[in-house]
Amino acid sequence: AMKNGEQYTLGGLTVTALHTPCHTRGHVCFLVTDAARPDAAPVLFAGDTLFVGGCGRFFEGNAQEMYGNLGLEGVLATLPPETQVFCGHEYTASNLRFALSVDGANPNLQAKAAWVDGMRAEGRSTIPTTIGGERLWNPFMRADQPELKASVGLGESADPIEVMAAVRAAKDRF
Repeated sequence: AMKNGEQYTLGGLTVTALHTPCHTRGHVCFLVTDAARPDAAPVLFAGDTLFVGGCGRFFEGNAQEMYGNLGLEGVLATLPPETQVFCGHEYTASNLRFALSVDGANPNLQAKAAWVDGMRAEGRSTIPTTIGGERLWNPFMRADQPELKASVGLGESADPIEVMAAVRAAKDRF
């Protein structure tokens, strides 16, 4: 198993392991960069940590760990916004239906949901996404936003980790 920050090269690509515990204790994501093309967007293989509009269940972890992955200063949230994200499952349509239930006034989310509906109607994939896009519409990356706090019944002063836990609990019941 690779450790956090460990790298290997594959051809001209550098692959970096990012430890993202929560779905499982040993979960890692892989960030791929190309030194020969420094202007090319990095690529993240996110497994079951980050999905389009959602995140993996907290099977072996908790909200604090997932916030450490997806929150404002999180391992994945601080990657360049143009980072292309390939997740482990195509749960986009159902994730966005849930996201609209907790963040329905979000115009970025509304636009993404409409785009996804069109793509799925054509039988097309909605993956990849980008880190920058997910910051705009993924409720698990917006736990610091006042409107999300209110929609899960928490006050303005609620800690983002509490919000993460409440959003996950709501998703689990959805």
